[in-house]
Amino acid sequence: MYFQVSQMTTSSSLPTTKKLRDYLHGRQEEMVTLLAQLVTAESPSSVSTAQKPVLTILQQELRTRGYRTRHLPGQQTGGHLLGIARDRHPQKPYQLLLGHCDTVWPLGTLEQMPLKIEQGKLFGPGAYDMKGGLVLTLFALEAIAALELEPEVSPVLLINSDEEIGSRESTPYIQRLAQKANRALVMEPSLGLQGKIKTQRKGVGRFVIRVLGQAAHAGLDPEKGISAILELTFIVQQLFALNDAQRGITVNVGTIDGGLRPNVIAPEAKAVVDVRVLNPDDAQRIETAIRSLQPTTEGSQIVVEGRFGRPPMVKTPGSEQLWLLAQEIGSELGLELEESTAGGGSDGNTTSLYTPTLDGLGAVGDGAHAIGEYVDLEQMVDRAALLAGLISSSRLNI
Repeated sequence: MYFQVSQMTTSSSLPTTKKLRDYLHGRQEEMVTLLAQLVTAESPSSVSTAQKPVLTILQQELRTRGYRTRHLPGQQTGGHLLGIARDRHPQKPYQLLLGHCDTVWPLGTLEQMPLKIEQGKLFGPGAYDMKGGLVLTLFALEAIAALELEPEVSPVLLINSDEEIGSRESTPYIQRLAQKANRALVMEPSLGLQGKIKTQRKGVGRFVIRVLGQAAHAGLDPEKGISAILELTFIVQQLFALNDAQRGITVNVGTIDGGLRPNVIAPEAKAVVDVRVLNPDDAQRIETAIRSLQPTTEGSQIVVEGRFGRPPMVKTPGSEQLWLLAQEIGSELGLELEESTAGGGSDGNTTSLYTPTLDGLGAVGDGAHAIGEYVDLEQMVDRAALLAGLISSSRLNI
């Protein structure tokens, strides 16, 4: 390992969490350097070959820190990276550390949105969501090793390359690991500039509703046609009626498309619908309502495709214990942590079905999926120390 325990300047009487933070203070410059390196290795989900450079960097960083790595190949993705400590006993319980290296930004984004550091912030595509979280994870593991801590529950790290497009290929790996894990820590970015931890997430459904009608000449024989577009207008109103702000249910018709030409009665139309809910019962109820839609226009047909790809991440007794532990460790670091519910989904939605999960443990910043995305560099040390404290803590029995 290239890091040295001698970099620590703390007294042996200090609490472990503060020793971790002091060690990480000595590595702050290297944290920023690695984050810049990852950001400039553009890695959009949609370009599988673009994942190789960033995965190679991460693989090297893990091996330097004493981890065995395995590349899990993908069919339509760049694959995924599994990291396990070289000295881990096979029978020892483990915790799953989860993150992703893909971004929503296309290749060439750096030309319009270059990497820059200004006023204690690092700007660049994917910095906040979520390459900053990957950097925190690597240095948290390094700090634990440097202090010669031996977590009772071994950390096992999975980095996937398809989270931003639904994790379809990586979900089986995540499920398999989560089913046997003691707990899961997800290094997605924290929520807001306050760095809130995500203890709940909405479930996310995506549905495509197709309406089939009958084409006819709009001027000569309009009565022979059945307008799919007209029928779709009735459906759209029914869909929006499913919204329920008090229950946290959002049903949004994001795009509509249909028809052939202005002088042809539209034989087909479709709507793409995004659905978000807070609990599994509402997910089932809304999906049933969508699949039960009946046509208003005589002779038209409705075909519904899609599903809930990410179930809601709900708070459980185990995840509540994790949250309370995070608060306790945060307090030792002088952090006043807050919890939050996120409207977006992550792989934490999946792990929460099988094991206590805490999400949003990554970087503090702003602008996920937006121009101006950045990481607050001044908070990286504290967030890495918080994560290292969680990973190494023996104050949890779940």
